[in-house]
Amino acid sequence: MLGWFQAIMPKEDKFFDLFEQHAKLVVAGAQALRSLLKGGENVESCRAAIWARENEADEVARKVLVAVRRTFITPFDRGDIQRLIGSLDDAIDQMNKAAKIITLFEVKVFEPPMQEIGDLSLNASELVAQAMPLLRNIGKNASALNSLTEQVTRIEERSDELHDQGRKALFLANRGPNASDAMNFTIGTEIYDHLEEVVDRLEDVTKEINSLVVDHL
Repeated sequence: MLGWFQAIMPKEDKFFDLFEQHAKLVVAGAQALRSLLKGGENVESCRAAIWARENEADEVARKVLVAVRRTFITPFDRGDIQRLIGSLDDAIDQMNKAAKIITLFEVKVFEPPMQEIGDLSLNASELVAQAMPLLRNIGKNASALNSLTEQVTRIEERSDELHDQGRKALFLANRGPNASDAMNFTIGTEIYDHLEEVVDRLEDVTKEINSLVVDHL
């Protein structure tokens, strides 16, 4: 009886609107992060932009969690909704953490691999944003969703390579006896770690998407 009743009840589309809204904020955060990694005097303003987008994203995530509690019929499992919005929010949170570390140490010049990871973060966030509207009809869009998530996986693999190459280059460039060498290495590796984590968090979003595809096939 309950299954029949749920089948004829309209499902709430507000969740998809909120997912898409949040994903657009993730893209905006990634755009600001990429601009920040160009260095120079724009670092502080880009950091402020990331912080502002992160705050907006927190509000969207809050609306999703409130809607989960108040909506009788959700488009898919409540736990899946919470994990998806949580993974999206973790991605932009990590962008904010990376920007915070950069401004804390007053870094304004960035190595090419750091800048490339910034480019990859933006690419991955755009792919995630493309996936969000497709969730409105997972069965029909399963192939497209799988393609998008596979592209993000390849981006994450490239990010790992750049992370390792960048840390190695830092070691070779700063293995002298001076304290400044050790400081440069420590700060540089921490920035690499935070930037690589951004791409990891974006891949986490695609893992949640893959789970949804599997559940709905």
